[in-house]
Amino acid sequence: MQFMLDIRISSPEPLIAYTDTILVVGSCFTEHIGGRLARLKFSVLQNPHGILFDPLSVAKSLESYIENKQYNADDLIMLNEVWQSWQHHSAFSGVDQEKVIQKMNASQQAAHQFLKQADWMIITLGSSFFYQLLDQAMPVANCHRAPASWFQKRMLDIDETVIALDRCIERLFQFNPRLKVIFTVSPVRHIRDGVIENNRSKARLIESVHQLADKHKQVYYFPAYELVIDVLRDYRFYDIDLVHPNYAATEYVFSKFSDSYIEPESRKLMDDLKEIITAFNHKPFQPSTQAHRQFLTNYLKKIQQFKQKNPHVDLSEEIRYFSS
Repeated sequence: MQFMLDIRISSPEPLIAYTDTILVVGSCFTEHIGGRLARLKFSVLQNPHGILFDPLSVAKSLESYIENKQYNADDLIMLNEVWQSWQHHSAFSGVDQEKVIQKMNASQQAAHQFLKQADWMIITLGSSFFYQLLDQAMPVANCHRAPASWFQKRMLDIDETVIALDRCIERLFQFNPRLKVIFTVSPVRHIRDGVIENNRSKARLIESVHQLADKHKQVYYFPAYELVIDVLRDYRFYDIDLVHPNYAATEYVFSKFSDSYIEPESRKLMDDLKEIITAFNHKPFQPSTQAHRQFLTNYLKKIQQFKQKNPHVDLSEEIRYFSS
Protein backbone atom coordinates (compact mmCIF):
# COMPACT_ATOMS: atom_id res chain seq x y z
CA MET A 1 0.00 0.00 0.00
CA GLN A 2 1.33 3.44 -0.94
CA PHE A 3 1.07 6.07 1.81
CA MET A 4 2.61 9.06 0.06
CA LEU A 5 2.99 10.47 -3.41
CA ASP A 6 6.46 10.66 -4.88
CA ILE A 7 7.94 13.41 -7.04
CA ARG A 8 10.10 12.78 -10.06
CA ILE A 9 13.16 15.00 -9.63
CA SER A 10 15.19 15.73 -12.73
CA SER A 11 18.95 15.63 -12.25
CA PRO A 12 21.31 18.20 -13.80
CA GLU A 13 24.18 17.31 -16.07
CA PRO A 14 26.83 17.18 -14.73
CA LEU A 15 26.09 16.48 -11.06
CA ILE A 16 27.69 18.27 -8.10
CA ALA A 17 31.11 16.93 -7.10
CA TYR A 18 33.30 17.52 -4.04
CA THR A 19 35.73 19.50 -6.15
CA ASP A 20 32.97 22.01 -7.03
CA THR A 21 32.38 25.35 -5.32
CA ILE A 22 28.85 26.40 -4.34
CA LEU A 23 27.41 29.85 -3.57
CA VAL A 24 24.20 29.69 -1.53
CA VAL A 25 21.86 32.69 -1.48
CA GLY A 26 18.35 33.44 -0.26
CA SER A 27 15.93 32.63 2.54
CA CYS A 28 16.57 30.89 5.84
CA PHE A 29 15.70 27.52 4.28
CA THR A 30 18.62 27.80 1.87
CA GLU A 31 20.91 27.70 4.90
CA HIS A 32 19.61 24.22 5.75
CA ILE A 33 20.99 22.93 2.46
CA GLY A 34 24.05 25.19 2.44
CA GLY A 35 24.85 24.51 6.08
CA ARG A 36 24.60 20.77 5.57
CA LEU A 37 26.90 20.93 2.53
CA ALA A 38 29.39 23.05 4.48
CA ARG A 39 29.39 20.62 7.42
CA LEU A 40 30.14 17.84 4.95
CA LYS A 41 33.17 19.82 3.77
CA PHE A 42 31.93 21.03 0.40
CA SER A 43 33.38 24.40 -0.61
CA VAL A 44 30.42 26.66 0.21
CA LEU A 45 29.89 30.39 0.66
CA GLN A 46 26.55 31.25 2.27
CA ASN A 47 24.49 34.44 2.06
CA PRO A 48 27.11 37.23 1.80
CA HIS A 49 24.30 39.75 2.49
CA GLY A 50 22.65 37.58 5.14
CA ILE A 51 19.24 35.98 4.75
CA LEU A 52 17.15 37.41 1.89
CA PHE A 53 13.57 36.54 1.00
CA ASP A 54 12.23 38.32 -2.08
CA PRO A 55 13.47 38.12 -5.71
CA LEU A 56 14.37 41.81 -5.97
CA SER A 57 16.66 41.64 -2.93
CA VAL A 58 18.29 38.44 -4.17
CA ALA A 59 18.88 39.88 -7.65
CA LYS A 60 20.28 43.15 -6.28
CA SER A 61 22.69 41.35 -3.96
CA LEU A 62 23.98 39.10 -6.76
CA GLU A 63 24.55 42.06 -9.05
CA SER A 64 26.50 43.77 -6.27
CA TYR A 65 28.82 40.73 -6.05
CA ILE A 66 29.45 40.90 -9.79
CA GLU A 67 30.30 44.61 -9.49
CA ASN A 68 32.19 44.16 -6.20
CA LYS A 69 30.22 47.12 -4.86
CA GLN A 70 31.88 48.76 -1.86
CA TYR A 71 29.64 50.26 0.82
CA ASN A 72 30.26 53.53 2.66
CA ALA A 73 28.66 55.65 5.36
CA ASP A 74 26.02 56.95 2.94
CA ASP A 75 24.64 53.38 2.66
CA LEU A 76 23.94 53.14 6.41
CA ILE A 77 21.26 54.53 8.70
CA MET A 78 21.20 54.85 12.48
CA LEU A 79 18.12 52.95 13.65
CA ASN A 80 17.33 51.42 17.04
CA GLU A 81 20.75 52.55 18.33
CA VAL A 82 22.76 50.62 15.74
CA TRP A 83 24.00 51.24 12.21
CA GLN A 84 21.94 49.33 9.66
CA SER A 85 21.86 48.73 5.91
CA TRP A 86 18.58 48.44 4.04
CA GLN A 87 20.21 45.85 1.76
CA HIS A 88 21.63 43.58 4.48
CA HIS A 89 20.37 41.27 7.17
CA SER A 90 20.65 42.56 10.74
CA ALA A 91 23.59 40.18 11.27
CA PHE A 92 25.67 42.95 9.68
CA SER A 93 24.35 45.70 11.97
CA GLY A 94 26.42 47.16 14.79
CA VAL A 95 27.16 50.14 17.02
CA ASP A 96 30.53 50.92 15.37
CA GLN A 97 29.90 52.41 11.92
CA GLU A 98 33.40 51.73 10.62
CA LYS A 99 33.30 48.08 11.68
CA VAL A 100 29.90 47.62 10.05
CA ILE A 101 31.24 49.00 6.76
CA GLN A 102 34.37 46.86 7.00
CA LYS A 103 32.31 43.72 7.61
CA MET A 104 30.03 44.43 4.65
CA ASN A 105 32.89 45.18 2.27
CA ALA A 106 34.90 42.15 3.37
CA SER A 107 31.86 40.02 2.63
CA GLN A 108 31.44 41.73 -0.75
CA GLN A 109 35.05 41.09 -1.69
CA ALA A 110 34.81 37.42 -0.65
CA ALA A 111 31.59 36.98 -2.64
CA HIS A 112 33.07 38.66 -5.73
CA GLN A 113 36.14 36.42 -5.73
CA PHE A 114 34.13 33.28 -4.92
CA LEU A 115 31.59 33.98 -7.66
CA LYS A 116 34.35 34.27 -10.29
CA GLN A 117 35.17 30.58 -9.84
CA ALA A 118 31.89 29.14 -8.54
CA ASP A 119 30.52 26.04 -10.23
CA TRP A 120 27.05 26.18 -8.69
CA MET A 121 24.67 28.68 -7.14
CA ILE A 122 21.67 27.63 -5.06
CA ILE A 123 19.01 30.36 -4.80
CA THR A 124 16.09 29.82 -2.43
CA LEU A 125 13.26 32.32 -2.75
CA GLY A 126 10.98 32.81 0.24
CA SER A 127 8.31 35.31 -0.72
CA SER A 128 6.97 37.40 -3.60
CA PHE A 129 6.25 40.22 -1.16
CA PHE A 130 8.74 43.07 -0.96
CA TYR A 131 8.91 46.37 0.94
CA GLN A 132 9.67 49.74 -0.63
CA LEU A 133 11.02 52.63 1.40
CA LEU A 134 8.59 55.43 0.61
CA ASP A 135 10.83 58.47 0.98
CA GLN A 136 13.44 57.01 -1.39
CA ALA A 137 11.20 54.81 -3.58
CA MET A 138 13.74 52.06 -2.92
CA PRO A 139 13.10 48.33 -2.38
CA VAL A 140 14.69 47.09 0.85
CA ALA A 141 15.92 43.65 1.82
CA ASN A 142 15.23 44.14 5.53
CA CYS A 143 13.00 46.60 7.37
CA HIS A 144 14.99 46.33 10.64
CA ARG A 145 11.81 46.88 12.68
CA ALA A 146 11.42 50.41 11.40
CA PRO A 147 7.88 51.87 11.59
CA ALA A 148 5.48 50.27 9.10
CA SER A 149 4.48 53.74 7.89
CA TRP A 150 7.91 54.08 6.30
CA PHE A 151 7.19 51.35 3.76
CA GLN A 152 4.82 50.20 1.08
CA LYS A 153 4.31 46.43 0.95
CA ARG A 154 3.50 44.83 -2.38
CA MET A 155 3.49 41.41 -4.03
CA LEU A 156 5.56 41.10 -7.19
CA ASP A 157 3.72 39.67 -10.16
CA ILE A 158 5.22 36.89 -12.26
CA ASP A 159 6.47 39.15 -15.04
CA GLU A 160 8.27 41.45 -12.60
CA THR A 161 9.93 38.48 -10.91
CA VAL A 162 11.02 36.88 -14.17
CA ILE A 163 12.42 40.14 -15.57
CA ALA A 164 14.43 40.92 -12.42
CA LEU A 165 15.89 37.43 -12.09
CA ASP A 166 16.43 36.92 -15.82
CA ARG A 167 18.46 40.13 -16.08
CA CYS A 168 20.51 39.01 -13.10
CA ILE A 169 21.08 35.51 -14.52
CA GLU A 170 22.25 36.93 -17.84
CA ARG A 171 24.83 39.04 -16.01
CA LEU A 172 25.92 36.06 -13.89
CA PHE A 173 26.55 33.91 -16.96
CA GLN A 174 28.53 36.71 -18.60
CA PHE A 175 30.62 37.09 -15.44
CA ASN A 176 31.11 33.33 -14.97
CA PRO A 177 30.11 31.26 -18.01
CA ARG A 178 30.55 27.91 -16.25
CA LEU A 179 28.13 28.76 -13.43
CA LYS A 180 25.01 26.61 -13.02
CA VAL A 181 22.02 27.87 -11.01
CA ILE A 182 19.62 25.79 -8.90
CA PHE A 183 16.42 27.52 -7.84
CA THR A 184 14.30 26.33 -4.93
CA VAL A 185 11.24 27.80 -3.25
CA SER A 186 11.25 27.74 0.53
CA PRO A 187 8.59 25.58 2.24
CA VAL A 188 8.66 27.97 5.21
CA ARG A 189 5.18 29.49 5.50
CA HIS A 190 5.04 33.29 5.65
CA ILE A 191 1.91 33.27 7.79
CA ARG A 192 2.24 36.94 8.74
CA ASP A 193 1.21 37.67 5.16
CA GLY A 194 -1.86 35.45 5.62
CA VAL A 195 -2.40 31.83 4.57
CA ILE A 196 -4.08 32.67 1.26
CA GLU A 197 -1.58 35.42 0.49
CA ASN A 198 1.32 33.08 1.31
CA ASN A 199 0.02 30.52 -1.18
CA ARG A 200 -0.38 33.16 -3.88
CA SER A 201 3.14 34.37 -3.17
CA LYS A 202 4.65 30.88 -3.41
CA ALA A 203 2.71 30.11 -6.60
CA ARG A 204 4.15 33.19 -8.29
CA LEU A 205 7.68 32.20 -7.29
CA ILE A 206 7.23 28.65 -8.57
CA GLU A 207 5.90 29.76 -11.94
CA SER A 208 8.64 32.38 -12.28
CA VAL A 209 11.55 30.02 -11.65
CA HIS A 210 10.06 27.40 -13.98
CA GLN A 211 10.00 29.99 -16.73
CA LEU A 212 13.67 30.73 -16.06
CA ALA A 213 14.57 27.02 -16.03
CA ASP A 214 12.75 26.56 -19.35
CA LYS A 215 14.70 29.46 -20.88
CA HIS A 216 18.23 28.74 -19.63
CA LYS A 217 19.91 25.35 -19.99
CA GLN A 218 22.16 26.13 -16.99
CA VAL A 219 19.18 26.80 -14.67
CA TYR A 220 17.49 24.00 -12.71
CA TYR A 221 14.60 23.68 -10.27
CA PHE A 222 14.81 21.56 -7.13
CA PRO A 223 11.34 20.98 -5.57
CA ALA A 224 12.07 21.61 -1.88
CA TYR A 225 8.65 23.26 -1.49
CA GLU A 226 6.77 20.35 -3.05
CA LEU A 227 8.69 17.74 -1.05
CA VAL A 228 7.45 19.27 2.21
CA ILE A 229 4.01 20.51 1.15
CA ASP A 230 2.94 17.70 -1.20
CA VAL A 231 4.97 14.64 -0.16
CA LEU A 232 5.32 14.94 3.62
CA ARG A 233 1.99 16.83 3.91
CA ASP A 234 1.77 16.72 7.71
CA TYR A 235 2.13 19.21 10.56
CA ARG A 236 4.33 16.71 12.43
CA PHE A 237 7.04 17.75 9.98
CA TYR A 238 6.86 21.35 11.21
CA ASP A 239 8.20 22.99 14.36
CA ILE A 240 5.86 24.11 17.12
CA ASP A 241 5.28 27.40 15.28
CA LEU A 242 3.67 25.41 12.40
CA VAL A 243 5.72 27.57 10.03
CA HIS A 244 9.26 26.18 9.84
CA PRO A 245 9.99 22.60 8.67
CA ASN A 246 11.58 20.60 11.50
CA TYR A 247 14.73 18.49 11.56
CA ALA A 248 13.05 15.41 10.07
CA ALA A 249 11.66 17.44 7.15
CA THR A 250 14.93 19.22 6.36
CA GLU A 251 16.82 15.90 6.54
CA TYR A 252 14.34 14.38 4.10
CA VAL A 253 14.69 17.30 1.69
CA PHE A 254 18.49 17.15 1.86
CA SER A 255 18.48 13.39 1.23
CA LYS A 256 16.43 13.98 -1.93
CA PHE A 257 18.77 16.78 -2.97
CA SER A 258 21.76 14.53 -2.43
CA ASP A 259 20.25 11.63 -4.38
CA SER A 260 19.32 13.81 -7.36
CA TYR A 261 22.04 16.49 -7.51
CA ILE A 262 25.26 15.01 -6.09
CA GLU A 263 27.32 12.49 -8.02
CA PRO A 264 27.51 8.90 -6.64
CA GLU A 265 31.24 9.04 -5.84
CA SER A 266 30.75 12.23 -3.81
CA ARG A 267 27.81 10.67 -1.97
CA LYS A 268 30.15 7.84 -0.95
CA LEU A 269 32.63 10.40 0.38
CA MET A 270 29.80 12.08 2.27
CA ASP A 271 29.10 8.82 4.10
CA ASP A 272 32.78 8.41 5.00
CA LEU A 273 32.94 12.00 6.24
CA LYS A 274 29.83 11.61 8.40
CA GLU A 275 31.68 9.08 10.55
CA ILE A 276 34.68 11.39 10.93
CA ILE A 277 32.51 14.43 11.71
CA THR A 278 30.47 12.47 14.27
CA ALA A 279 33.69 11.43 16.00
CA PHE A 280 34.96 15.02 15.89
CA ASN A 281 31.77 16.25 17.61
CA HIS A 282 32.00 13.56 20.29
CA LYS A 283 32.64 15.10 23.72
CA PRO A 284 34.53 12.72 26.01
CA PHE A 285 33.70 12.50 29.72
CA GLN A 286 37.26 11.38 30.56
CA PRO A 287 39.64 12.90 27.99
CA SER A 288 42.77 11.89 29.89
CA THR A 289 42.12 8.13 29.66
CA GLN A 290 44.08 5.70 27.51
CA ALA A 291 40.81 4.74 25.78
CA HIS A 292 40.25 8.30 24.60
CA ARG A 293 43.86 8.65 23.42
CA GLN A 294 43.40 5.48 21.39
CA PHE A 295 40.16 6.91 19.99
CA LEU A 296 42.03 10.03 18.84
CA THR A 297 44.84 7.97 17.30
CA ASN A 298 42.44 5.72 15.39
CA TYR A 299 40.54 8.61 13.85
CA LEU A 300 43.70 10.52 13.02
CA LYS A 301 44.80 7.52 10.96
CA LYS A 302 41.40 7.41 9.23
CA ILE A 303 41.64 11.09 8.35
CA GLN A 304 45.17 10.73 7.01
CA GLN A 305 44.05 7.82 4.81
CA PHE A 306 41.06 9.83 3.64
CA LYS A 307 43.23 12.88 2.84
CA GLN A 308 45.61 10.80 0.75
CA LYS A 309 42.74 9.91 -1.58
CA ASN A 310 40.90 13.25 -1.29
CA PRO A 311 43.41 16.08 -0.80
CA HIS A 312 40.84 18.70 -1.91
CA VAL A 313 38.69 18.15 1.21
CA ASP A 314 39.64 20.53 4.04
CA LEU A 315 39.95 18.57 7.30
CA SER A 316 42.51 20.82 8.98
CA GLU A 317 40.32 21.47 12.02
CA GLU A 318 39.68 17.75 12.52
CA ILE A 319 43.37 16.94 12.10
CA ARG A 320 44.30 19.47 14.80
CA TYR A 321 41.74 17.97 17.18
CA PHE A 322 42.68 14.33 16.70
CA SER A 323 46.40 15.18 16.81
CA SER A 324 45.93 16.57 20.31
